[in-house]
Amino acid sequence: MGVLGGVYAAVLTPRSNTGDLDEAEFARLLEWLIGKGVDGFAINGATGEFPRTTEDEFGRLMRVASQVVGSRVPFVAGVGSASVEGCVRLAGTAERAGAEALLLPMPWFFRYSQPDLKAFCRAVANAVETPVLLYNLPQFAAGLEPQTSTELIGECGQIVGIKDSSGSLETVRLLTERGVTARRLIGNDAVLAAAIEESVLDGVVSGVACVLPELIAQLYRVGMRGTACAEFHELAETLAEVVRRLDVLPTPWGLKMLAEARGLAPASYPMPLAREREAERDALLEWFGVNQARLLAQ
Repeated sequence: MGVLGGVYAAVLTPRSNTGDLDEAEFARLLEWLIGKGVDGFAINGATGEFPRTTEDEFGRLMRVASQVVGSRVPFVAGVGSASVEGCVRLAGTAERAGAEALLLPMPWFFRYSQPDLKAFCRAVANAVETPVLLYNLPQFAAGLEPQTSTELIGECGQIVGIKDSSGSLETVRLLTERGVTARRLIGNDAVLAAAIEESVLDGVVSGVACVLPELIAQLYRVGMRGTACAEFHELAETLAEVVRRLDVLPTPWGLKMLAEARGLAPASYPMPLAREREAERDALLEWFGVNQARLLAQ
């Protein structure tokens, strides 16, 4: 599908054990996902640990994406920064690489009001040429209230929709109810099935799709044909099980563990794993080993 619809895989950012960006593994991961039939990519979002990405590394990610993806599938680029100026610099790099749209997370660390966030989004949108998707990620950054998102999309022509990773459907419901022209992308796998059942989405940007694209693609495509069938509900239950297993770990550590288990990219972390985390990793990998055939038989 593409064009900001369908199944977009939120891509991990592979790194070496010393924390260096691994361009070869990143290229290999993109190729593998294209082979699995995803409709597009989201690069340098939360799954890609965007606060850790330097501007130089972002440029390298964009260069690899442009070279590997070409015109085969579209990609959107996360331009998260703590300032308008930082977002605009990243946006310029993404635009030159051919990004279909920019994912704009809200600034983090400090508390910001909704008027602050509106001013921030308008400033970035007015300074870029590529369409902007609001990126609502309240678990890690300032959260956008549904009314704020709806007003921004309705008032700023450059802002074309939202990737809502809040775990709530309030914003996409409001956009749907008001008939606002917007791309409604679900960014939290935990509510994907519910969004499909309510018909309040145009696509999904999925972290799980980076390591289990078979599951997300089948759930989405079956759901688009209708949600009354047993297959849809079985797939939804399987996804809920995956999410429960991943949620005990920091995002995106669990995804890295599954990626390594599938031979996609070595897992590396920004800090040593505590003994408790090692135990959680071992439990996740044991569960995955037992259930891998079922999870991939989509």
